[in-house]
Amino acid sequence: MSIGEVLHDYRKQAGMTQEEFADRVLIDRSSVAKVENGKRPAPSSLIRQAASTFDDPRLYLAAQEEITGGASVPWLDNADLHRAATHLKSMEETEEAIAAMKTAPIMKRPDQLTVADRAAIRTAIFECVEAITALTHNVAVLCKDYAFSYIGIWKEHRAELKSKKYLN
Repeated sequence: MSIGEVLHDYRKQAGMTQEEFADRVLIDRSSVAKVENGKRPAPSSLIRQAASTFDDPRLYLAAQEEITGGASVPWLDNADLHRAATHLKSMEETEEAIAAMKTAPIMKRPDQLTVADRAAIRTAIFECVEAITALTHNVAVLCKDYAFSYIGIWKEHRAELKSKKYLN
């Protein structure tokens, strides 16, 4: 889904007109319309402004996807995103990732790997990506349902990492 489609869907779900949305993100209405209908690419400033203004996980994920070209968690717009479903799916995917990680022969050097070893490592990587996707959606849904700031949670996490000297 393009960033314009994401913004359009978000705006509609929030019950905002293009004018109301434009006023909140400090852009003119015609620019919003052009981005939504694909006549103009969304400037990164618009994506950042919309994400921070509305503090909505879906917009943050769309911004990541836009900036990275898809090396990010996609928003699962066709999945059951009830908090119980995301909770259970996260546990399932995490367990699968742990099981795959236990069988990955990561103590071997790359030049020692067999075809089967590489397949086991690839499976572990893929299972981790699936767990990351599930966990990201669980965090997003819980933040939204229980009115926690998505960016606030990430800022708190970064502060903790910094206090533990994992970040400068």
